[in-house]
Amino acid sequence: MSDLERAKEGLNGHTICLVRGVDVLVRDERGIAPMMELLAEGKDLIGFSAADRVVGKAAAMLFVKAKIKELFAETISRSAAEFLQNSGLPFSYRTMTEYIVNRDGTGRCPMENAVLLCADAEGGYRILKEKLAALKAGQNGDRGNGSRYFFLW
Repeated sequence: MSDLERAKEGLNGHTICLVRGVDVLVRDERGIAPMMELLAEGKDLIGFSAADRVVGKAAAMLFVKAKIKELFAETISRSAAEFLQNSGLPFSYRTMTEYIVNRDGTGRCPMENAVLLCADAEGGYRILKEKLAALKAGQNGDRGNGSRYFFLW
């Protein structure tokens, strides 16, 4: 069984699963939090295969920055798919949506919106760190990184 197949199986009951050989990482935090935390911890993710419940452009940028080998998304936004394709990261998905919707259902996910015009993973990571810091400081009315779990068909 391939690492990607094992990651898909490991996604059952979790929000994200990453597999590289005998190494298996699962996380249950919502939104981009799991990848942001792994990157902040300096976790070596190079060569991991990943499966995630919902991938917007913000999450896609984090997967590219982490240099994962391949990705499966249960749901992916069009901008995430375009970014992954342009970045050369192999990916597959179950459902594609125009964009990821915020928790209130009133607009685009604030994380996806923050990086919408950004074209590179490093720049996207910096933008996301700044956006999360601003949200934690209460400088923005957006609800933060958990919002990417709602989507339009």
